[in-house]
Amino acid sequence: MPSFDIASKVDLQTLDNAINTVKKEITNRYDFKGSHVEIELNKKDLQLTVEVDSDMKLNQVMDVLISRTMRQGLDGNIYDQSKEPFQSGKVYKKVIPVRNGIKQEDAKKIVKLIKDSGLKVQAAIMDDIVRITGKKIDDLQDVIALCREANLGIPLQYINMKS
Repeated sequence: MPSFDIASKVDLQTLDNAINTVKKEITNRYDFKGSHVEIELNKKDLQLTVEVDSDMKLNQVMDVLISRTMRQGLDGNIYDQSKEPFQSGKVYKKVIPVRNGIKQEDAKKIVKLIKDSGLKVQAAIMDDIVRITGKKIDDLQDVIALCREANLGIPLQYINMKS
């Protein structure tokens, strides 16, 4: 029976390369000359800490970060930007968690989306992936198209396609 997995994984080395590229670009940009900009990736907790002088520069750094991440082949939605920046003395800090793995509530949303679509497939949540099985590969491809169109706000990869 054909099946595939829906996952949300981040390659740490690619993410690290993207952040190093952002650091180089920020140091070379004229509008950041002489200003305090610090970008750190905590690989253990999968958190990114951005520290800048002003709120406007924080937005510029985030734009550069997302564009460089997408050029490296990662999805721009891997950064959870729901937390607001806070001011610590003269600098603005923002802690940005990196999404890795599908959370339980997101997996339930995906399963509900698939069940409501009426496609003849089964969806099962397995830890941080969702396994989709069906009788026809065409049904599985319809599920992939459905998930891409739904724009769930999380980066999804479609792996382990077996027929």
